[in-house]
Amino acid sequence: MALRRCWRLTGLLLRLPVPPGSSSPVGRLTVSSFINTYGGFKSAEFQLRGFSSEARNTDVSYERLKQLLADGKAVVVDVREPWELREYGLVPGSVNVPLGQVNTALQLDPEEFREKYDGVMPTRTDKIVFLCLAGIRSKTALHTAVALGYGDTLCWSIK
Repeated sequence: MALRRCWRLTGLLLRLPVPPGSSSPVGRLTVSSFINTYGGFKSAEFQLRGFSSEARNTDVSYERLKQLLADGKAVVVDVREPWELREYGLVPGSVNVPLGQVNTALQLDPEEFREKYDGVMPTRTDKIVFLCLAGIRSKTALHTAVALGYGDTLCWSIK
């Protein structure tokens, strides 16, 4: 029932343009509601959510990656498999976390991360650059990190 009300409310409301100075330059806002019946009390809660049809550009150039590595302003996470590192080589200064382990690795204790991956664990405020061979796995890792609360993330592909 609450879901039906939510859809009815969002269907009736007009989509509003994003105000200037917000985080998404292109997109719209929508309002959804749900009925909270916890403890026998009924209360309606409204939630504003922004969405955009255009994703922000997360790709980083080779020159920018070199600059970030030289300045030490980014944690570079290589999401390729260990056999790929042996075959194609590794990026100096990067931490190898295979894509299948990114979700659990970013939730580890920093000491556990250091022991398992032999590198510094990025904090939620660090700039993180994910890299892989073609760019597909690095985008997947980027989305995983963003879902876990890491904000400043970029991707780079070797090819």
